[in-house]
Parts: sequence; structure tokens; C-alpha cells
Amino acid sequence: MRAALIGGGGFVGVALTAELRRRGVDVRVVSRRAGAAADAGVEWRVCASARQLPQAVAGCDCVVNLAGILNKRHFHADDFRRVHIRLVEDIVAACGEAGVSRLLHVSALNASRNAPSEYLRTKGEGEDCAHAAAGIRTTSFRPSVIFGRGDSFLNRFAALLKWAPGVFPLACADTMFAPVFVGDVARAMADSLGGDGAGGERLPLCGPQDRSLREIVEYTAHLAGRRINVVGLPDTLSLMQARVLECLPGKPFSMDNYLSLQVDSVCDDARRCAVAMEEVAPDYIGAAR
Repeated sequence: MRAALIGGGGFVGVALTAELRRRGVDVRVVSRRAGAAADAGVEWRVCASARQLPQAVAGCDCVVNLAGILNKRHFHADDFRRVHIRLVEDIVAACGEAGVSRLLHVSALNASRNAPSEYLRTKGEGEDCAHAAAGIRTTSFRPSVIFGRGDSFLNRFAALLKWAPGVFPLACADTMFAPVFVGDVARAMADSLGGDGAGGERLPLCGPQDRSLREIVEYTAHLAGRRINVVGLPDTLSLMQARVLECLPGKPFSMDNYLSLQVDSVCDDARRCAVAMEEVAPDYIGAAR
């Protein structure tokens, strides 16, 4: 089997590539930038435009869409729609042209056309587009926040905490998450390739424990060896913080992030992935001490 990973050079893509290679699946990483192949079973294919996608996925048994962004760039109001919707439309069209009938799509927990944030709304519309494709068996994955070595979640807080003067003001501190290990996400995606079902599954992926954002930040501070008092901000100050920080380079926190945090990112059912933060996070956050 050969799988083409759109956006496979990112955090989840690296973990999924390793998992697929352990199972003997050949991997073609499709990316806008050149990269080095990890072993003989990994091919790196540069794809700079939608016109090149059919050729990039030709000869593959499955396409995996891992592309996504958390924030728009300054002065690029169309970024969410470009990545989360139009790219999915291009991938579906490329699958049809190349004769690929299996698609794995990474969405997000709470993704919906009626969600409060543009991130979640465009994720929801893109997910619907992937499932509406005729002749393609689509499985989508809806993770809560993903952690693991190289993540942009715990590592981002660890970096911010370095500069905190003993107090860390935190917006939306009571929002709940079910952090899921990137290795568990990769295993769930790889497992789905072994099934012969009709497709159409939309699978939530949550870790074994629900944690508030405050608890996650306090745990990160503990691992980083920082004595920090995490102060939850009331809603008005959370909104003000978002308006200020989204103007800074890199957008450490944006209005759209604030809107996403208005809903808890947890699973309703009992199906949970196994690995907890305590089993992994000390190896890459605590090691930085």
C-alpha cells in the first residue's frame, strides 16, 4: 500500500509517517516545501499548486489530508477558507482524477458550520466537503488538542511561561479539553486503513482525561520548573487580551482562538485514547529544564 500525506511534513504527519512505515506502508509526503526522506519507503513530493495535486497523488491507494492552520496571517482574511475548504475541494478533485478512492481527513472536535469561530466553521465545511465526494470512501478524524514532542500547544505555553513574572493571566481558563497523544492519533488513522467499510465515519479522538485550560497550563509550568500563579481572566478581560495579542507577531492569541474556546473540546462518549499527558510530556517539557 502507498499513502500520500498532504501536509505530511508537519507535527501529525511526522508521527503518522513513522506509524505507517512500521506497518509496511509506503509513504509519499506531499508538501509545498522540499524535505528529506526518512528512509527508502518515504518519498517527498513538492506540490506548489492545485494543478499539481493529481500527479502528486497518482499511484497511491489512499490520500491523507493533514493540512490546517490555527490562525490567519495578518492581512490575509481568506486563509481559513483557502486551507480548510478550497484545498479539500482540490484534494477531492485530484483523487477523482487520479483514481484514488480512499481519503482520510483530519478535522477538529466541534467542527461545524454553526460553530462560534471561523476556524471551526471552515473545518466543518471542509469536513462535509470531504464526505460528500462521490466514489471516495472518506473517514474523518476529530481530535481534541493534540500533544507530543514538537507540538504547538504545551510547547507554546512553556515558551510563554519563561517570561511570566510570577503571574500568568489566562483567558478562558475554565474551558475543558481532552488532550490526545499524537501517537494515538497516528495509530487510529493507520488502523482505519485496514478496514473495508463503506467510509463515512467521523471519529472523535480524545485522551483519557478531561482537563481545564488552567490545569494544563499549571501542569506545564510545573514541568518547566516555573513557580507561576495562573490567574483566570473574566470574560471581558479575556476578550480584551485576545484583541491585543492578535496584533502581535505570530498571534499568540487571537479573537478567533477566543471564540473557539467558548465551547469545551471534550468527547461525549466513552471511547478514549490511552496515553495521558503525564506519560509523555515530562520527556519534552521537563527535559528543557
